[in-house]
Amino acid sequence: METLRDILDAAARGVFPPADGGTTVVPQACHRDAGVLSFTAHSVVFTDEDPDWVRATLRGLDCDALAATLNPRFLAAFLDRTGRRSETIDAMLVGDPLPGGPPLALREIEDANHPRIAYARRRRDDIRAWTAEGGVLVTGRGVGGRLEVSVEVDEDVRHRGLGRALVTAARHLVAEPLWAQVSPGNARSMRAFQAAGYRPVGAEAVLLAPAPRGGDGSAEDAGVAE
Repeated sequence: METLRDILDAAARGVFPPADGGTTVVPQACHRDAGVLSFTAHSVVFTDEDPDWVRATLRGLDCDALAATLNPRFLAAFLDRTGRRSETIDAMLVGDPLPGGPPLALREIEDANHPRIAYARRRRDDIRAWTAEGGVLVTGRGVGGRLEVSVEVDEDVRHRGLGRALVTAARHLVAEPLWAQVSPGNARSMRAFQAAGYRPVGAEAVLLAPAPRGGDGSAEDAGVAE
């Protein structure tokens, strides 16, 4: 059976599910993440819930079938059924690895208690992080085991191209496709990632397992402000 990782790896190569208006349901890759991936005229729901429930709930919606999996009513039902939480619907972008070293001075963070590393561990595995003058770059394995990147740029150095430089540098640090999740409303981030060669491939809503009691449920600031 095709797995979530199979679907993501194919999308990174430019091979997408058929644009047939259908919905594919696959198991979660881990307990932490469930959710929806939306490609052109095809959606993928990754969940350990009953696929018959998914399909019946989608059929019961009064909306365009192509938009059903990201319809607020479906997502609300999905959240209620699973007891999970979600923050937003993101654009999915992917960039290929680049040869050579990064064209930016980076220092890897070794401190496991660094706040950016501590935050990232709640959403990803195999975390690595680097600092540059005025910014932080983090990579880790997220949805389906794919390699993901996020960056943060200090407010006082924004509008100088640092966000674009960081996400470009990230492509020099990896040996496989690198994924980014960007809120469509964060236009500066979208511009930075696209200027750095990341391609939009779809949209996604990730449903996270409930945070541990006392955990920080705040959203990650992928504020690459250029």
